[in-house]
Amino acid sequence: DIDYVKVRDAESDRTIYLAEGRLEHYRSRHPELEVVASMKGRDLAGRTYEPLFDYFEAERARGAFQVVLDDYVTADEGTGLVHQAPAFGEDDHRVLRAAGIDAFACPVTMAGVFTEEVRDFAGQYVKDADRAITKRLKANGSLYDEAVINHSYPFCWRSDTPLIYRAVPSWFVRVTDIADKLVAANDEVHWVPGHLKEGRMGNWLKGAIDWAISRNRVWGTPLPLWENDVTGKVRCLGSVEELAELTGVTVTDLHREHVDPLTFTVGGEEGVYRRVEEVLDCWFESGSMPYAQLHYPFENHKAFEEGFPAEFIEEGLDQTRGWFYTLLVLAAALFEQPAFRNVIVHGMVLAADGKKMSKSLRNYTPPEELMETFGADAVRLCLMTSGLVRAEEQRFTDDGVRDMVRRALLPWHNAYSFLATYAEIDGWTPGQAGEPSAWGSARGFPSPEESGQTTILDRWILSRLQTLKGNIGREMERYRLDNVVPRLFSFIEDLTNWYIRLNRPRFWGEGMTADKQAAYATLYTTLYELSAAMAPFAPFLADHIYLSLSRLGGARGASPRTSEHDEKGGALSVHLLDYPEADADLTQPALEDAVTRMQRVILLARRKREEVKIGIRTPLASLTIVHRDADLLDGLRSIEDTVRRELNVKAVRYEQDESKYIRLYAKPNFPVLGKRLGRRMREVQKQVEALDAEALEAFQAEGSLTLDGETFTNEEINVFREAMPGTNAVSDRLVSIDLDCTLTPDLVREGLAREVVNRIQRSRRELGLEVTDRIEIAYTADAELEAAMAEHHDYIAGEVLALRLAEGAAGKSQDLSATIDGKRLDYSIVVAGG
Repeated sequence: DIDYVKVRDAESDRTIYLAEGRLEHYRSRHPELEVVASMKGRDLAGRTYEPLFDYFEAERARGAFQVVLDDYVTADEGTGLVHQAPAFGEDDHRVLRAAGIDAFACPVTMAGVFTEEVRDFAGQYVKDADRAITKRLKANGSLYDEAVINHSYPFCWRSDTPLIYRAVPSWFVRVTDIADKLVAANDEVHWVPGHLKEGRMGNWLKGAIDWAISRNRVWGTPLPLWENDVTGKVRCLGSVEELAELTGVTVTDLHREHVDPLTFTVGGEEGVYRRVEEVLDCWFESGSMPYAQLHYPFENHKAFEEGFPAEFIEEGLDQTRGWFYTLLVLAAALFEQPAFRNVIVHGMVLAADGKKMSKSLRNYTPPEELMETFGADAVRLCLMTSGLVRAEEQRFTDDGVRDMVRRALLPWHNAYSFLATYAEIDGWTPGQAGEPSAWGSARGFPSPEESGQTTILDRWILSRLQTLKGNIGREMERYRLDNVVPRLFSFIEDLTNWYIRLNRPRFWGEGMTADKQAAYATLYTTLYELSAAMAPFAPFLADHIYLSLSRLGGARGASPRTSEHDEKGGALSVHLLDYPEADADLTQPALEDAVTRMQRVILLARRKREEVKIGIRTPLASLTIVHRDADLLDGLRSIEDTVRRELNVKAVRYEQDESKYIRLYAKPNFPVLGKRLGRRMREVQKQVEALDAEALEAFQAEGSLTLDGETFTNEEINVFREAMPGTNAVSDRLVSIDLDCTLTPDLVREGLAREVVNRIQRSRRELGLEVTDRIEIAYTADAELEAAMAEHHDYIAGEVLALRLAEGAAGKSQDLSATIDGKRLDYSIVVAGG
C-alpha cells in the first residue's frame, strides 16, 4: 500500500524506483531527480531485476531476483525497498517462503567469512568486506547514493562485536499444528496485567510459528535424537533407561562428551545410529520444568497431579516470548491445558538514564549499597510501587528508594515510637483492661472497646484498618499488587498525619482515664495488625515493630498453624502469624466517608488560610460546610469537634444550598474535543456551557455525560468551581467550605498566645527537656504580646507544663528570644525544682 515513484536522474540518465515519501530526502541531495511515474507497491510485485553480482544467477530458475511484498517494509528511511536474503534474516526467509520462492544461498561460513562462491571477496570477514564491496559498486557504476544510517543492530554481549543472522539446519516443534490448543490454554490463565492475555501474549500465540528447539553448541542437554548413518531414519529416545537398553551403557552425566560416543544398531536394519550434533534449546528445558523437577512420568504421579497446573508464577515481560511461552507450548501439546493458572508479569528495570543496567557503564547504584543505606524494605517497596508491577519499563533511581523511607517506613516507625514513648511514661501495657474477650484472646490483648471508652476517631481508624485488610485480601487473591501497596501507604498517612496528630492531646493528659486507655488500645491494635498486614511488603520493619510491640506488654499473637511460639504461646515472628482478615463488626463505611469529607474540609480551609495569610494558630469565628446531601452533613456533624480543633474555628455551620457559595460551570476541553468534533465544536460548546449545577454534579459523579445522543467523558469536559461574590468559599468535587476570615482583637490575642506556646515548646525540645519535665518561665514582651499572654496565662502554662509563668527577669537558664508577628518576646526556662 506504500506509494512509490519512478524517477529519472537527468544528469546521469538513470531510472530509479523509491518510496514517494523518501523523494524529498533524496532530492535534497540530488535536485535533478524528476518523477516519471507513480504506482502502488503491489503494482511492482513479480517484476524481475538484474542482481548487483552474478554469483547466484542459477537461483533465478527457483524464483530469485523478483519483487515480492510484505507489510514489514516502511518508508521511514532508506528507499522503501528492502533486499531479501533468506539465509540471513527471519523476515527475509518468511517472505520468500510465503511467496513460494525456493531460491536459497548461504555464502557465509560459521566463522563469518565469505565462501568461494563469492569469488571476489572469498575468505574475507563479512564486516571487513563492506568497504571493498562499496568500492566495487562505485567502480562498476551500480552505486547511486551512499550514507551512514544509525539503527538498532545486534552485538555480542561478551565481545561487543557486531553479529549477523545466518540460517542453519535445525530441529523444530511444529507449533503451528497446535496453535488452537495454545490459544485455548491461554484463555484459562489469569494474567496480571490483564491486557497481556489478549494483547502481547494472545497476539503472539495467534501468530505462533514453528519452534526451533536445537542449538549448535557444546554445552547443553544433548538432543535425544539418533540418526541412522545409512538409511537416515531417526529415533527419539525417551529416557536414560532406553538409552542404556540400546547401547548397553548407563549414563549418569548427560553432557555431550559422555553421550555422543554412544551408538547402537537395530536388528533387521543396516547402518549405525549416531546422535545428531545439536543440543536442546535451554528454553525447552525451562518449559519442561513442571515434569522434570518430579521426574514425571517415571515417578511421583500423585505429586505432579496435585501441583499441576501451578497456581502462580511470576517473571518479566520478556518471558511472554520465553518461559511463559515454552511452558504453555509443552503443556498444551501434552495435556491440552496451561502449565499455570495465574501469572504476574513485571516490567523491565532500567538505569536512571533509561539504558540497560550495566556493571561496565556503572549507571546504577549496586543494590547492596542501597540496602545498606536505606534498608531492603525500601528497595522492595520502591519496586512494588513502580510501573514494574503493571509490566511497564521503570527507570530506577536512588531517590525513589529514599522516598519510600520518607513516605512510609519512617512515618510508620515514628507511629510505633510515639506509642512506645507515652506508654513508658504512663506505664501502660496492652493487658491493663483485664481478661480479654474472644477477640482479644486471638491476639493476646484486649480490644479497644474492652480497654476504655473509644471515640469516633478510634472507631474510624479501626474501620479503616478493616477496609485495608479487606482490600489486601481481595486484591492479593487476584494478584493485583498495584492496587495493594498504594492503599497501605494511604493508610499509614491516615494513621500518622490524621489519627495520631488529632489524638495527641489524649496521650498528653494527666492520669490513666478511660479515654486514654481507649486511645492506647486503639493505636496498639492498629500498629499490631498493620505489622501483620505489611509483613509481605516490608518484612524486616514489620517484624521489628511486631516484636517491639510484643515486648511492650508481653502480648504476642498466637498462630494456630505453627509450633514456633515463645513461652507465652505467642508467635516468635510476625511471619508466623496467620494473615489478618477484616472484621466486619468493626467496619463502618459511612464513618470512613464522613472522615474523608472532613479531611477535605480541613485541607480546603488550610488552603484558604494560606491564601489570605492567616496562620492556623490564629482562631477564626466560623466555618460553613456546604453540601447538598443532608446525610453527608449529618456525618460531618458527628466529628464537628475535631474539625473545630484542627481548623481553630469557634463554630461550624452547615449549609445545603451550594448556589449561595459556589458557582459551577463547564467548558469543553478544546484540544481533545476539537479533533473529534471538528465543525460541530461550536454547537457542543454552547450546550456544555449551558449545563446547570445539578447536571454538572451528576456528570462528575458518573464520569460521563450524554448530549444529543453523544457521550462525553470527564477528560473531554472540564468542570470549574468558583466562589460567589462576597464569600470566602473554596470547593472541590467532594465538598465546599466558606471560611469567615474576619479578625477581631480577641481572636488576634488568642492567636498570639498560641504562637507563644509554639515558641516555648520548640525551646523545650532544643534544650533537651523530657516531655514530662515541669518548668518555670520568666519573660518580658512588647505590650500587645504581653497583654495576650496575661489574658491567656492559664492556657499557655498548661500547654507548656509551666508551674510558673511570670513577667520578670530571666531565671537560671540561658535567655531565649522570639519575634512573633513583629513583636519581641524575651524569656528564660528552668526545670522546676532544678
